[in-house]
Amino acid sequence: MWESAGVAYAAILLAVVASVVDAQATTTTTDVNVTMATTTSTSQSAARSAAGTSPAPSNTGGAGVQINFETYKEVEYAGYDGWYNNRAHPEWGIADSPLTRRLPSHYQDGTYEPSGWDRPNPRTLSELTMKGMTGMGSFRNRSALLTFFGQQVVEEILDAQRPGCPREYFNIQIPKGDLEYDPDGRGGREIPLLRSRYDMSITGFSPNFPRQQLNEITAFLDGGLMYGVTKAWADALRLLSSESGKRGRLASCFDQGVAGCVEDVAGSYPAYNTIGLPMANPPPPRDHYLKPSQRFFKLGNPRGNENAFLLTFGVLWFRWHNYLADMIATKQPDWSDERVFNEARKWVIATHQKIVLYDWLPDFLGENRKPEVYKGYSSAVHPGVTHVFQSAAMRWGHTIVPPGVYRRSRVKTDGTCDWRNTTIFTSPHTKGQYFHGVRTCNSYWNSVDPHEEGFDGKVDNLAPFDGVEEFLLGLSSQVTEREDNIITEDLRGRVFGPLEFSRRDLMAINIQRGRDHGLPDYNTARVEYGLPRRETFADINPWLFNGTYVAHGPELLQNITDFAAANNWTTDKCDIWVCGLLETTEAGPGELFGAVIKDQFERIRDGDRFWYENEKNGLFTKGEIEQINNITLFDIIKSITKITDDDMQQNPFIATDSPCFQPKQLSQLDMEPCTPDYVDKTVDFKRETFDYFTGSAASYILTFMALALFIIGCIAVLIYMARDRQKREAAERNRHRKATTAKSSKDGATIFLATEYVGKKEGERSVQVKLGTGKQIKVLNDRGKLLRTIDLRNHNQLVLYVEADQHRTRMAIHVPKEYDLILNFDYTADRDNALMQVEDFLGAVEVGRRRQEMKSKDLMSSIVTKADRQKQLEKFFRIIFAQAFKEEKAREDISAFNSKDAKDVLTCELTRAEFAESLSMKPESLFVEQMFNLVDKDGSGYINFREFLDVIIIFAKGNPDEKAKLMFDMYDVDGDGKLSRDEFKTMLKSMMDMVNTEVEQSQMDMLVDSMMEQGGVKDREQMTQQDFINILGEHKQALSNAALNLGGLPTEKLKSQARRVSEANVLSPGDAARNQTVLKRDNTALRARKTIIRAYQGTDERNGGVSKDRPSRKIGEGLKVDTIKVKKYTTNPVMKKFNGFKRYIQNYRLHIFWLTLYTLVTIGIFAERAYYYSVEREHAGLRRIAGYGVTVTRGAASGMMWAYSIILVTMCRNTITHMRETFLHLYIPFDSAIALHKIIAMTALFFTVMHCVGHAINFYHIATQPANDLTCLFRNYFHYSNELPKFHYWCFATTTGMTGVLLFLIVAVMFVFATQYARRYVFKAFWFTHNLYPILYILTVLHGSGNLVQEPFFYYFFLGPAILFTLDKLVSISRKKVEIPVVKVEHLPSNVTTLKFKRPTNFDYKSGQWVRIASAALGDNEYHPFTLTSAPHEDTLSLHIRSVGPWTNNLRKVYDPTKMQPDFGYPKVFVDGPYGEGHQDWYKYPVAVLIGGGIGVTPFAAILKDIVQKSAQGAKFNCKKVYFLWVTRTQKQFEWLTDIIREVEEKDKNDLVSVHIFITQFYQKFDLRTTMLYICERHFQRISGRSLFTGLNSITHFGRPNFESFFDTLQDEHPEVNTFGVFSCGPPPMTYTADKACAAMNKFDGASFIHHFENF
Repeated sequence: MWESAGVAYAAILLAVVASVVDAQATTTTTDVNVTMATTTSTSQSAARSAAGTSPAPSNTGGAGVQINFETYKEVEYAGYDGWYNNRAHPEWGIADSPLTRRLPSHYQDGTYEPSGWDRPNPRTLSELTMKGMTGMGSFRNRSALLTFFGQQVVEEILDAQRPGCPREYFNIQIPKGDLEYDPDGRGGREIPLLRSRYDMSITGFSPNFPRQQLNEITAFLDGGLMYGVTKAWADALRLLSSESGKRGRLASCFDQGVAGCVEDVAGSYPAYNTIGLPMANPPPPRDHYLKPSQRFFKLGNPRGNENAFLLTFGVLWFRWHNYLADMIATKQPDWSDERVFNEARKWVIATHQKIVLYDWLPDFLGENRKPEVYKGYSSAVHPGVTHVFQSAAMRWGHTIVPPGVYRRSRVKTDGTCDWRNTTIFTSPHTKGQYFHGVRTCNSYWNSVDPHEEGFDGKVDNLAPFDGVEEFLLGLSSQVTEREDNIITEDLRGRVFGPLEFSRRDLMAINIQRGRDHGLPDYNTARVEYGLPRRETFADINPWLFNGTYVAHGPELLQNITDFAAANNWTTDKCDIWVCGLLETTEAGPGELFGAVIKDQFERIRDGDRFWYENEKNGLFTKGEIEQINNITLFDIIKSITKITDDDMQQNPFIATDSPCFQPKQLSQLDMEPCTPDYVDKTVDFKRETFDYFTGSAASYILTFMALALFIIGCIAVLIYMARDRQKREAAERNRHRKATTAKSSKDGATIFLATEYVGKKEGERSVQVKLGTGKQIKVLNDRGKLLRTIDLRNHNQLVLYVEADQHRTRMAIHVPKEYDLILNFDYTADRDNALMQVEDFLGAVEVGRRRQEMKSKDLMSSIVTKADRQKQLEKFFRIIFAQAFKEEKAREDISAFNSKDAKDVLTCELTRAEFAESLSMKPESLFVEQMFNLVDKDGSGYINFREFLDVIIIFAKGNPDEKAKLMFDMYDVDGDGKLSRDEFKTMLKSMMDMVNTEVEQSQMDMLVDSMMEQGGVKDREQMTQQDFINILGEHKQALSNAALNLGGLPTEKLKSQARRVSEANVLSPGDAARNQTVLKRDNTALRARKTIIRAYQGTDERNGGVSKDRPSRKIGEGLKVDTIKVKKYTTNPVMKKFNGFKRYIQNYRLHIFWLTLYTLVTIGIFAERAYYYSVEREHAGLRRIAGYGVTVTRGAASGMMWAYSIILVTMCRNTITHMRETFLHLYIPFDSAIALHKIIAMTALFFTVMHCVGHAINFYHIATQPANDLTCLFRNYFHYSNELPKFHYWCFATTTGMTGVLLFLIVAVMFVFATQYARRYVFKAFWFTHNLYPILYILTVLHGSGNLVQEPFFYYFFLGPAILFTLDKLVSISRKKVEIPVVKVEHLPSNVTTLKFKRPTNFDYKSGQWVRIASAALGDNEYHPFTLTSAPHEDTLSLHIRSVGPWTNNLRKVYDPTKMQPDFGYPKVFVDGPYGEGHQDWYKYPVAVLIGGGIGVTPFAAILKDIVQKSAQGAKFNCKKVYFLWVTRTQKQFEWLTDIIREVEEKDKNDLVSVHIFITQFYQKFDLRTTMLYICERHFQRISGRSLFTGLNSITHFGRPNFESFFDTLQDEHPEVNTFGVFSCGPPPMTYTADKACAAMNKFDGASFIHHFENF
C-alpha cells in the first residue's frame, strides 16, 4: 500500500513551473512571509514535555482548539520543495533529490544491476514467510487509526514510487504452479514491476557513483501531504478569495456548488479535481477499468485518494487548515488571503510535526523507543530518507494492516454505537450482500465512494452522515492486525496493479524493490546499525518461533529451515525486508527496523531548520511552542468533526479505551471477497489481465488501409484524369472527324465512326470506316491516317457477324484470308445504321453478304483479330527466312511448329496491305504496287508462300545484276524489255515518295539527264536492262547488299534475322577494293561531309570485310586522308570492359564524385541516428518497446530531413545558371541538376517509405503499451490518467501523428503525379501537385515540433537550402510579373507555332538556354519550359512550340495569326529565365557534335545562328568544327529549320558547320527501296552541290544514323582532338542510342566522347 503498484502517475506539470518560484523560498515578501501577532495568553493546558509525555486534554465537550497567537514579525516560512532549508547544503532533503544511503550499496555490478541475484525468488519468499490467516488482533491493541496514520506519515516524507524513464522492467518470476497466479501450471508468468526512478545526471555510471533512487517529495515534515511540494500545486488547492469568511482557506466542494457538500468545516470536503491535477489514478482493481481523476478530491498528496482510510486523513488536515484559517482571519480582519493562508499552513505543519514525532511514533515503535529529546537544529544532520527506510524498515506497517475497516456512529444516549454496513454504493459487486467493514482490497482507488455515500441524497433511503467522522470513530475503535510475520491477503496478493495484472503481491514487490535499490543482505544491515549478526534463522527471533505467543511460530521456523537447506539460503543471503520482518515482536518492529525508523525520524527533526521547536527560526514563541505541544490528534478531530470526549478515547492510536470497542476482530472471512472473486464465485486466477491494443485494432487496420487506398486512389485519379483528357481530346477529334467526314462524303464515299477491337492486349482504338470509293473498305484513325484497306475485288462474299445479346452494339466483318474487322458502337441504333450502310455498299459493289446473328461469346470466339493474324504472319516469315537463308536459328524456331502450324503457313496469303506493312510502306505507294504486281504471279490479288519465297531468294542469293533486273522489271510496265525516260522518272519518283520527298521538275530533269549521260544513253528515249545497269555505274555494287527489308514485321526476332542476312551479303575485301572509288583529298567542308558518308556506310564497308572487333583500317579503302594514323585496338573483352569503365570514370568523374559524396553523407546521416538509437539509447524505453523499429524510423527521418532539404538546392535555377558560368563549373556538374533532383527525390521517397513502414510497426508496439509507460516516453503529450491512448490518439490527436498523416498524403500525391505518365498526360496536375512543396515543409516543421521522440532539428538541414531557394525564387518572381508583348506569330507545319516577343531589358542569355513562359490568356501561373530558338545577338526572343498537349494546343488556338485583332494584338506572355543546360557549352569543345531529333532541334537552331554570327564577327572560341545531325522522319516535318540551316550555310564562310539530314523512313539502310535514293542523291550532289531533296548544301541520308560508326570516323578526321562534345536533344530512344555509342567509343583508347542530352 505504501508501494506504488507499478503506477507512474503523470509528471506534476505545475511543479515544473513552481519549482522556479520555490527555489527562492528564503525571500521575504510582505504577504507571504509575515507571521501574525496577538496578545499573549496562558496555555490552555499544561505544557507537554518534549519527550512526548501524555498531555492533559486541550479542551473538553467537543469544543475546537483555541490558540492564543502571541507575536508577529517578519519570518521566513518553510518552502514547498525543501530548497534552502539547510543553508549550508541547500539541496539536502529537497523534493526530487536522491535517497540517502545509510548502508553500502550491493548492486551486482557495483553500479546499477539489482542486488539479490543469489537470493530466492521474491514470490517464493512471500509465500514462505508471510502467508497466513488474518483476524488476530494487536498485542498492544494498536488501533487501525495508528496503522493508516502511519501511511499518511510515509506519504509526507517519502515518495520513491514513480518508475524511471525510460522504463526498466524488473518483473518478478511467478513460480510454476503458483496457486494464485499460475494455477494451470503453464509457467512463464511474471508480476510486472518497474525499477524506480533515479538520478541520471551523475549516478549509475560507475561503482564510485552507483545508482541513487530519487525521493520526489521533501524529506521534511513540511506540509507536502496537505499542500503539495510546489507553490503552484498549493495555489491549485486554495480558494484564493478575499471575501470575508473565505480568506486563507483551501477550496471545498461546497465552493464548487456540488450537491451534498456542506459549508461548515465539520463535514466539509476538499474540492473535486475538476482542473485535472495529476493525481495518481491507477485502475481500481474492483472495477478493472480506468476512471477519471476528476472524481477525486484535491489534496496536497497526489496519492491521497488511494484508499478511503488514507483519504480520511487527507480530509482531516484539509479541515484543520480551514479551521485555523477561519480563526486567524477572524482575529486579523485586515490581513490578506495570502497572509492568512501562510500562517494557517505554518500551524498545520507544526501540529503535524508534533503529533507524528511525539504521539504517533512512540506508539508505532513501542514506548521503549521514543525519540531522543530535541536538542535543537543542526545543519550537519542530513535529513534525507535512507534506502533501507524506504525499501524495508518503514514497510513494517504492512504487517498490521487489517483486511478492512469499521465505520461507526458517535455514542448514542444509551451508550451504544451503530456500526455501518456497506451498501450498493460501496459494494456494487456483492449482489445485495453487505458487510460491516469496508474491505481494504476493494477500496483501492475507490476511496471517494464511502465518503460520498454520506452526502445528502447520494443513496436512497439513507440519512446523510459525515464519512470522515465515521471512519475516524471506526479506526480508533478497531484493533489492527497482530504484530507478527503474517500479512493480510489485501496486500500480499491482492494489492492493486496495472490493467494487465490487476492484483499483485506487495510483499514480493517489497523484496524486489529492495533489490532494485541495491540493498545489501540482512546481516550487513545489522552490522552497519551496530547490531550483532544473526547466523541462523532461529537466532533472528526466538520469541516468534518458540510458539508461546505466536502459535504458528514453530511451523514457520521449520518451513524456513527446510527451504534454506534445500536452496542454500542463509541469513547472509536474506533480504532485509524478509528477515527484518521476522524480528517483529509484540512491542512492534524488531531491533533493525526499530533502529532504522527511530534514526530516520530523529534526523528529519534535527535536520529541519523550520522544525516547530527550533526557537531560532522565529516561527513560534515559547508560549506558542507549548500550545503546540499540548495539541493532540484527538483535539484536532474534535475541532473538525462533531466528535466529543464521549465518542472517542483520548489517544486514538490505542483502541483499548474506546467507548465503543469493535464488535469482533475483522478477518478476511468476515468480509466481501477481493475481486476477481465474488460472493458466489471463486476463480482460479486471482488477477485480471488486459490487452492494451483493445480499441486500436479497427483504427489501426482502417488507417493503413485508408492510406494504401489513398495511394491507389491517387493512381486511379491520375489514370482517370489522363483518360478523361484523352476522351476529351478524342471527343475533339471526333468533332473534327465528323466535320471531315461530312466533307469526305462529298466524293461519294460513306463514312461512319466506330471503335475497332484489335486484340486482348492491344485493346480498342477509335476509327473511321470509309465505304468506297470503288470496291474498297478503308479503316482510318482519328486523324484520317489510313490504317487498313480491305480490297473487295478479290472477294465474292463477306459474312457479317452481328451481336444478338448483351449490349447489341458489336458487329464484325469476316474477311477471308485476312483478319476480321471487329467494330463496336456506342448505341445499338448506331450499330444497326452502320450495318445497313455496309450491306447497301456491298450490294452496290456487287459483293455478296450474309448476316449471321450470334451471341457475344460465340462472336468473339469466331473472329480472327489483328493480333491473331500477326501471330500467323510471324510464323509465315519465320519459315520464309528458314527456307531462304538456311538460318540455323530460324530452323530452331520452326522446329517447334506442329502440322497445323505448317498448314496454316502454307495456306497463308499476304494482302497488298500486309505486304506494304512488311516493307514499312504505304499500301498505295507506287513502289508497293509495282513490287506486288511483280511478285503476284498468278494475279490473285494475294501473295502466297511460294511467290514470296521466290522473290526473297533473289535478294538472299542473287548477284547485283539479278537485283538490278528485278528493279528494271518492276517498272517495265508493258514488259517489252525497255524502260522509257518517263518510266525511269516514275521509278525515281516512287523512291522519293517512300520518304515523303518532293523534287521540283527542273531538278528531276537535271538528275535524269545526268544519270543517263553517265550511262551513255543521254540521247535515247528508252534504255535496255544493260543500259540501266550501266547507269548505276559505280553504285551498282551497292545492290549487292540490297535486301527486301522487312522492317515492319511485328517482332525484333525477324529484324535481327534481317540484320544477319544483310551482314552475310557484304562484299569480300577484294571485291570491295576493286569497286571502291578513291577520292582525292578535298577541302575541310567536303571532308567533313564525307566523314558522315563513310560513317554511314558502316565499319564493314570501310574495311572491306566483316569484323566483330575494331580492326585497323586499310588506308585507301575508305576516304583517303593523308594524316590518318593506323590505330591498334584491343580485342580482349576484359580490357574493353576495363577501358569502358575507365573512360566512364574519366568522363563522369564529377558526377560520380558528387553522387558518391551525396550518398555517403546520406548514409552517414542515417547511420548516426541509427547508431544513436541502437547503441547509445539501447536501454531507452522507446528502443526497448519498438526494438530496431525506432532505429530504422529515426534514421529514415534524418535521411528524409536531409533529402527534402537539399533537394531545394537543385531547384535554384537562377543560382545554377549563374554559377555554371563561374570557375565552379569545372568542379560541379551543374547540368545534372535535374538528374540529381530526381535522385534526391527517389532517396527521399525511399526514406519516406521506410519511415512510414517502420512507424506502422512502431505504432503497433506503442499501442500495446501501458498508458503510463507512454507518458514517460512521450512527455510532451498530455492525456488524462483515465484515458488509454489508442492508436488513433497517437495518429490523429497529436501534432506529430496528424502532421505525419498529412505529410504521407502530400508525398503520395506529389510522387504519384510526378511520374512520367502524369507529366505526359496531365501536366497541369503534375505542376499543381508539385507546387505543394510549401505545405510539405510547413507540415515537416510542425511534425518535428511535437517533440514526440526527440527534439526537432529539421532546421539544421533546412535553413541553408531554404534561404538560398527563397532568394532564388524572389529573382524569378521579380521577372514573372513583367508582361511582355508578342510581336509576331507563325503557324508552321507539323503543328509548330513560332512566337516572337520583345526581349526584356537586361535579359542576357546564351544559345541553348531555355525559359519558362506563361500566357496571360491561359493563366499567368501556369508556366511551361521551352528552349529559345533565337540567338543572343537578336533583338527579339523566339520560341518554336509544337502542339502536343492541352496547353500547347490552346496556345496555338490563342495565338492564331488569322484571328488576331490589330487593335488589341496578341495576348502578352510572362517569361521566367533564362536557365542554363548542357547545350550551351558547345563552344568549350574543339569538335562539337549536335544531334537533334524531332522538336528537339530547337536548342540547336539558336546555336547554329549563334555560331554563324560569332564566326562572321571573327569571335575567338575554342570550338573549331561543328557537326549538326538532324534526325527527322521527313524534311517537311520542320521546314522552318531548313530555312535556318540555309541561312547558316549562306553565312558560314569559314566552313565551321557541317550539316547532315537523316530521313528515318526505314529501319535498315541497304534495302531495295533506298538504294536508288542514294544513287540519285549522289548524282544530284555531284552536279549541283546541293541536296536533291532539301535544296541545301547538306547531305541527305535515308535511315537512322549509325552514331558509333560516325564517332569512329570522327577520330580519324580529327586525330589531334582528345575530347569530343556530343550534344543531343530529342526522343529518349535517340538520345539513348547516342549515349550508348559514346559509351562504346569510350571503351577504347583514344579520344573521349562527352555526352550531354535532354529529352522531351
